[in-house]
Amino acid sequence: MPKFDVASLRTEAFNEDADGKDVSSDHEGKQPGLVHRSVARILRDQKGIYFSPFEPAHLKYDVIVLGGTAAFLATDRRIEKSLPSGHYQFYQDSSNIAIGGLAATLGGVWLYGIKGDHPHARETGELELETLVNTFLVYTPMQFIAGRDRPGEGNGNGDFLKHHMINTSFPGGHAMFTWAMATVVAHEYSQPWVRVLNYSAAFTVTLTRFLARDHWASDMWLGTGLGLGIGTYTFHQHCDPELSSSCKRHYDRIFKRNQKSKLDYAPGSSQWDAELKNAYSSGRPISQ
Repeated sequence: MPKFDVASLRTEAFNEDADGKDVSSDHEGKQPGLVHRSVARILRDQKGIYFSPFEPAHLKYDVIVLGGTAAFLATDRRIEKSLPSGHYQFYQDSSNIAIGGLAATLGGVWLYGIKGDHPHARETGELELETLVNTFLVYTPMQFIAGRDRPGEGNGNGDFLKHHMINTSFPGGHAMFTWAMATVVAHEYSQPWVRVLNYSAAFTVTLTRFLARDHWASDMWLGTGLGLGIGTYTFHQHCDPELSSSCKRHYDRIFKRNQKSKLDYAPGSSQWDAELKNAYSSGRPISQ
C-alpha cells in the first residue's frame, strides 16, 4: 500500500482557500501606487543623470559642454559689451511666444494621446512631463549653488555666490527647459521638419533671452547642453522602440554593442586569452 507523505507536498498547493480564493492574488494586488512609482522612477532618473557625465562614452560630450562653458566664462563681459543695445522688450516677447507656442503644442499632443487611442502621442506627453521634472531637479540646486548676478546686476561682472534663490543667471533656465522639451520631441518624431521646428523654437528662446540681457553667454551655453543631455537621457531610458524609430535605432545600437562585447570576449579572443593567463597565474578557475 503506498504511503502518503505530507512533507512531500509543495506549499503552492495550499494557495487557494476553501472558497476558491487565490491567496497569492492578495500579494499581487498590493502594488505600489502611482505616486510611489512615479517618485521611484524620478529618483532613478536623477541618479542616472548625475552619474551619466562620468561614463566613458560621454566624455566627449563633457569636454564640449564644460570646455565651452569655461571659454564663455572667460569672455562673458567682453561678449556682453559687444551686443546691440535696445529692443529688450521685443526680445523678451519673442522668447515668450516661442516657449509658449512650444509648450502649448506639446500640451495639445499629450491631450490628443490621452483622449484617443494614440500611444505615441501619449508617450510624448508623459516623457515631456518627466523631462521637465528631471530638468527642474537639476536646475534648482545649480541655481542655489551658483547664485550668479545677471547682466546689469551688482557690479556688472556676473559674480557668483551673490544670491540664495533659484531665479538667478546661471545656468540659463529658459534655454535649459526649452532644449530639454525640444529634444524629446525631436527624438519621438524624427522627421526633419519636426526637428527643424522644435530646435528652431529652442534656439529662438536661447538667443532672444541672451539679447535681452537676461543671461550671460556661458549661462545659455551650459543651459543648452544640460537641456539636450537631460532630454536625451530621459527619452532613451523610457521610450518604446515600437513607437519611435529613433528609440528603435537606440536599442539596435545597444544590441550590436552587446553582441560585439560578447564576440570580443569569446574563447580565443585577446580578452579571453588575457583572463586565461591571469587565471593560471593566480590559480583561480576561468569564468565561463
